[in-house]
This record gives sequence, C-alpha cells and structure tokens, in this order.
Amino acid sequence: MAELSLRKVKKVYDNTVVAVQAFDLEIADKEFIVLVGPSGCGKSTTLRMVAGLEEITEGEIYIGGKKVNNVPPKSRDIAMVFQNYALYPHMTVYDNIAYGLKLRKFPKRVIDQKVREAAEILDITELLKRKPKALSGGQRQRVAIGRAIVREPQVFLMDEPLSNLDAKLRNQMRAEIIKLRQKVNTTFIYVTHDQTEAMTLGDRIVIMKEGYVQQVGTPQEVFHHPANLFVAGFIGTPQMNFFDAELVRKGDQYAVRLGSAEVTLSPEKQARLLAGEVRSQEITLGVRPEHIVLTEDMNAVQATVDVSEMMGSAVHIHVSACGRDVVIVVPVSEEEAESGDLFLRGTQVHFTFRGSAAHVFDKETGRNLESREERAEAEPVETVSAEEPEEVTPQFMAAVEQPEDSVIPPVGDPFAEDEEA
Repeated sequence: MAELSLRKVKKVYDNTVVAVQAFDLEIADKEFIVLVGPSGCGKSTTLRMVAGLEEITEGEIYIGGKKVNNVPPKSRDIAMVFQNYALYPHMTVYDNIAYGLKLRKFPKRVIDQKVREAAEILDITELLKRKPKALSGGQRQRVAIGRAIVREPQVFLMDEPLSNLDAKLRNQMRAEIIKLRQKVNTTFIYVTHDQTEAMTLGDRIVIMKEGYVQQVGTPQEVFHHPANLFVAGFIGTPQMNFFDAELVRKGDQYAVRLGSAEVTLSPEKQARLLAGEVRSQEITLGVRPEHIVLTEDMNAVQATVDVSEMMGSAVHIHVSACGRDVVIVVPVSEEEAESGDLFLRGTQVHFTFRGSAAHVFDKETGRNLESREERAEAEPVETVSAEEPEEVTPQFMAAVEQPEDSVIPPVGDPFAEDEEA
C-alpha cells in the first residue's frame, strides 16, 4: 500500500522565509495528485520534502503508514523524474535505465527483463543502444521515466517533467503519461505550473499560492466551484472574466446586477447562498468566456469590440465593457470562419450569461460566497521562489538512488561530452 499523508507540513528557510505553510493532504493508494500553481508557490518544495531532498521544518510525512521525516531519500521507496532528465551521457539508454538496479545488485536476468518491460511500455525499445546525445527531448524524458519505472516504487514523483518540451511534444507526452498511469499501478504526485496538464492528468488537483493550499478537488470541482478569486482566475483558458457587480436578494431569491442587466441565479446557486444566509452586497462577479452569450437584447450588457482572434471553430473577441477588458468565446460555423470579417474593431455588441454560469465572490476577501467554508485570511509572510532546486546532475541522481551499502563509482570527464544532460 502506498498511501501518503502530509500533516501540517511547513518549510522555512533561514528561520524567516516561508516557502510552504501548513500543508495538509491525504493521498490514497494509486491516486494521481497534481500540485499546481505559479512559480514560487511552494509546489516543488513540497514534492522535494516528500522525496527527502528538503528537510521539513514542521509537520509529519507518512508513506505507506510509515513516518519518513528522518528517512533518507534512498530508503523511502520513491522514484523521481526531474525537469532536466539527468541522464548519463556516456551510457546507452539501456545502461541509464538499468543503473539503479545494478547498484542494488539485481541479477542480470532480472535487470534485462525490467529494462525491456519499461522500454516496451514507453515505446523506446529501438533506442536502447543509443546514447542520450542521439535522442530528442521527448525521448530523453521517456528514458528518465523508464529509469524510475524499473524501480517499481511505492510513490512516483514528477517535477515539471514536460516543461522543457515544445507545445506539440508536451501534448504527446501528456498522453503518454496518461497511458503510463494506466499501466504502472502506483501512486503519482505530479508538479506543474501548467493548468492544462493539471486538468487532464489529475484525479485531484492541489492549487497553491505563496505557500498556502487554496483548494483541493477534482478537476471538475475546481473548475465549476472555485473556492476563491485566485482559483477561479488560475483554472481555465481563457481566464475567467471578473466584473464589479451587485448581488441582489429579494426574499429567498438571488440575482446579480451588472450595469443595466439583471440575471437571476440558478436554483442550485440560490440554495447555496440561502444556506449561507448571504445578504445583498457589492460583489466580484466571475463569468467564464465560453459562458458569455451574445444577444440582440438592448437591455443586456453593452460592449465594444477591441480585438478579434480567429481560433478555428471559435472566435475569441476582446471587448471593453463595464470598465473592464472582457474575453468572449463565440462558436462560429465553417462559412463564418472563412469570411474572416467577423467582429471588426469598434463593433457594438450586447451580451448576457446564464444564472448557472455566474460565480459570486466576496468583494474584500475574494471567497466564493456559495461556499460555507470560512477560510481564515492568511497572514502575509515573506515567501521565496522555491521552484529552482539545486542542479540535478547524474551524480546527484546516483546519490539519491544508491542503496545504503553501495559506493558511487567515480565519474569523470565523460559527462562533459553532452552539455544538455
């Protein structure tokens, strides 16, 4: 079993700089968890504390029911894939994948079987005799993943493994990781700053900001029910639109008033607001671009087109409305797309939105008013950008992977032959 438990985990540098603050999370066996957030939010530091590469200032970490605060990385039964591959340039792909097993003195027959099984899973069997300098970036990352797979760890850790790849290759490798997850029956913790990766890969997503966990939930939960303004703006492409608006309560009925337009909220949203005894007040209204609808109703919100972007099956129009820059996603037919003259600059349009698509946030705290969970405001702390770990070299990987009684063989000039590794 490979459940993970992080209890009030905190990381402070030099007794003053807080990188991770009171991180609480229970991870089930075989669950795929994604830590996501902007650079410096503490996600990589959290992963490195799980791996044992960073000391924990406060709190406890359990892997498979065992407390591992003081257990060295090589004894935690984890495998980690880094952003920059960290392959041995003088070794073949076969030897790179097999290296950790050789250090542990596995029989040659077992090593060969595990290496070839991993190569088949990752579709790199034909590359086993090549050296890293003869591989593309995506192929190198597959080799790095293969090196981790053969160890059959309790926990698989991935620290932004796709960030060095171009957009097309990232999409391909993201699909490969989904397939890999189906074949490798273990627990995954995946760190990324890319919300698309988070939404497509994770069973649950942990969204972080400045060392604090903002929300934990399934991709559907964080998309449709963001806990606060930060989550609402971070998750979703294009980003959610925000307006200064008014929440109007009339008896047990709620509506939002934006300019001259008034939209009644859906029964589900009304029920949640009523349960929280939310009163009429000034709010920040959030509506996703794909949920805004153009209309001929002159009482709807008026806007002026600034920029129009043709995206194939849809047009993204940037408009000025209510003193804000607003993005609207408008589906178009093939004939309309080919005409190329939709929504010219200066065009006047009117828009509205469904009551089920409106998100209402507290003007001062940014908390979603539909949520009954009162979130205490975080005290301002000095944070540190913790996303750049120490350089991950092959020597570093060997130090992490070596068993207790092994000795790292000397590695000399051959590493200089491949500057990218």
